[in-house]
Amino acid sequence: MKKLLTTLRLSNIALIKELQLSFEDGFTVLTGETGAGKSILLDALDALLGGFPGAAGLRLMRSGENRAHIEGLFRINKAVQSWLVKHEFDSDDIELIVSRELIRKDERITNRFRLNGITVNKEQILSIRTLLIDLTAQGQIQNLSDSNFQLNCLDNLGNAAYQKNLSDVRKNWNQWKSINLKLRRLEEEFLDSQAMYQEATDDLQILETANLLDPEEDIKLFSQQDRLANGVALQEGVQSLLLLLGAGTDQVPSGIDLLGTCLSNINNLVLLDESLSTYQDQLLDIIANLQALVRDLDLYSNSIDTNPVALEELQERISLISKLKKRYSLTLEELILKKDKLQRFLSTQNPNEDLRDLKDEEKTLVLERDRSNEKLTAERRLIASKLEKQLISYLNSMGLNHVRFEIRFNECIPGKYGSDCIQFFFSSNPDQPLAPLLEIASGGEMSRFLLALKTTLSSSSSSVLLFDEIDTGVSGRISSAIALLLKKLSIERQVFCVTHQPIVAATADHHLRVSKFVENGVTKVEVSSLVEIEDREQELAELAGGELADARLYASSLLSRRAA
Repeated sequence: MKKLLTTLRLSNIALIKELQLSFEDGFTVLTGETGAGKSILLDALDALLGGFPGAAGLRLMRSGENRAHIEGLFRINKAVQSWLVKHEFDSDDIELIVSRELIRKDERITNRFRLNGITVNKEQILSIRTLLIDLTAQGQIQNLSDSNFQLNCLDNLGNAAYQKNLSDVRKNWNQWKSINLKLRRLEEEFLDSQAMYQEATDDLQILETANLLDPEEDIKLFSQQDRLANGVALQEGVQSLLLLLGAGTDQVPSGIDLLGTCLSNINNLVLLDESLSTYQDQLLDIIANLQALVRDLDLYSNSIDTNPVALEELQERISLISKLKKRYSLTLEELILKKDKLQRFLSTQNPNEDLRDLKDEEKTLVLERDRSNEKLTAERRLIASKLEKQLISYLNSMGLNHVRFEIRFNECIPGKYGSDCIQFFFSSNPDQPLAPLLEIASGGEMSRFLLALKTTLSSSSSSVLLFDEIDTGVSGRISSAIALLLKKLSIERQVFCVTHQPIVAATADHHLRVSKFVENGVTKVEVSSLVEIEDREQELAELAGGELADARLYASSLLSRRAA
């Protein structure tokens, strides 16, 4: 396996002023006294690829400095190249330069991430992170309780056919989700249109019941109302006029009677003077007009309606039209137009048709989604069985002889990755029932479980494996088993491990010693590559402790076994 991480450059990071390190293939350990800064290198790699967000970046910056810089050089493999192509970066180079600049301003940190000199956002850095590094430290242990993380472990073990099925599950889910969202929107629109449809139906029924036909009906109704309301007064007044003009009384002759008397007188006068005949004709015209007027008034008198029931009905009609005009804020003519428009609208609407078609399409996609989920679940159970056996084998080799491990499946709401929710159950003692991993495993057991899991998954990725004191608190025999697993991992992956265990350090291909010293009142960190056997023996002896001679002899034996 070719190395992935080739170079790391640090500037003003923690106790480090300037540092450049080059790395090789295989297994590299970092050792040094407690507090010397061994984890700074792993923290720097973590920060380089999106770790230490926000104000946490202040902890990385060297005291008294306002700028810090981290840069890593990685060889481009197929996975990284595919990512670069997908995100439209130049993929012709053989190395990828990742950098992060930290700028302090008023106790706040500004970050600038770059890939091959091009500024990128944090989301892009986090997207490529898993292709470059895989950090295992105490802070990452909580990931083991996450069902998505556990599911991802299973999926990473699947072969090409399995990945094809996983891709089909995502595709079927995406297709269903797209139609489902469209259906939800259409249902909401349907409810709105249904409400509008119902409102239109109700309005039409009201307007049709009102039988609105004549746009001037309200004007005519008010006129009729006035006549009905004043009918008695009009009748009395007209009768009085008729009495005066045509009928008369015993005491008071009518206008026609008086004019008749006048005509008799003028007739006598004409006999005496024919020139008065002109006035005789005028009087005859007056009498004829008056008689016509009396007839018209009599007809009018007969037409006057004084029926109170008719008046009440008329007023109710006026009230109805007035309420409709106020309700819709429309004139009577506009109300009639609205009624006609509603009739046309309701005759052309069919709000259920599109909804039925979309529901049928969604049912088909749900069946396809569920079929692919069921197929994936069956394959996952087979992989889970293999993972259980492999993990138990590795855990046995690290001293957990009575360990039991089980992956339990529960059905959950279908998603992009199927319909499985899984949980890791664990027991390290024969009399201890299985329980969720994080609830029952000790810190040492958890570290060994993580190492066993990473070893099992080693062939599913090519990222650099970083282990921060994964062997803390274990015995020499267990340390030896951990060392062998780390060595096994380094056959396929580039492995870095911060350790205090001489057995682990002796197994490594490369050994970096981190030391801290004070120069001119300033604390500094130095990283030395231990190449000579004598230097490694010295460092292993210091890790082993005890009498120097015995420790050197022990260290020498460890290196001899490694060489053998």
